Amino acid sequence: MVESEPDLMTLLRELDDPEWLEWPMGYSRSEGVVPFGRLVSRLESEFGTSCTAERDTQDSSEYGRVVVPAEATVCGTRIVVCLSKFGSLALVSADNPGAFFGTDDAQAEGELDAGDLEKVEQALISLAYVVVPEELLNLRYDGESRLRPWDKDAWQPSWWDRFFGFF
Repeated sequence: MVESEPDLMTLLRELDDPEWLEWPMGYSRSEGVVPFGRLVSRLESEFGTSCTAERDTQDSSEYGRVVVPAEATVCGTRIVVCLSKFGSLALVSADNPGAFFGTDDAQAEGELDAGDLEKVEQALISLAYVVVPEELLNLRYDGESRLRPWDKDAWQPSWWDRFFGFF
C-alpha cells in the first residue's frame, strides 16, 4: 500500500521525538536483522544478482543500505535502498540519495526503470517497510528536535537528515 503524502508527513511527525535522535525509544538493533536479511534475499532474487548490504550504521539514524548493482538494472544505474531505524521507513534512490531530486526525476532522465522501481518497492512493502519518496524527505525539516538551527543563516536540515542522516 502506498501512503499519501499527507499521511507520510503525519507519520514522520509522529516518529520525530526530540529526545531520541539516533534511534527511537525502545529500539533494538536485533529486531532489524531478520527483515533486513529478507530484503537482501528478495532483491537478489528479483534482480538475479548479489547485492551489497551494509547494516548497523554507527552515529546515524539510518539502519542500513542495500545496493542493487548497476549491471542488474534496466537503465544501468544502481539502485540504493536506505532503511531507517525509525518506524521501518525506507528510501529508494537511483545511484545514491541526493543524486536526483527523487525517483520521478531519475525516471525522467532515463536513469531508473519503472519496472525496477516497482520490484524494489513491492519487496519493501511486502516486508512491512514504509516507502517514503525522496522528494518528501528533501523538504526542510521543521520538527521539534535540536536539528533545527538557532541561526537562520545556518545549514537547514531536511527530513532525510532527521531519519537517515548522521549525528
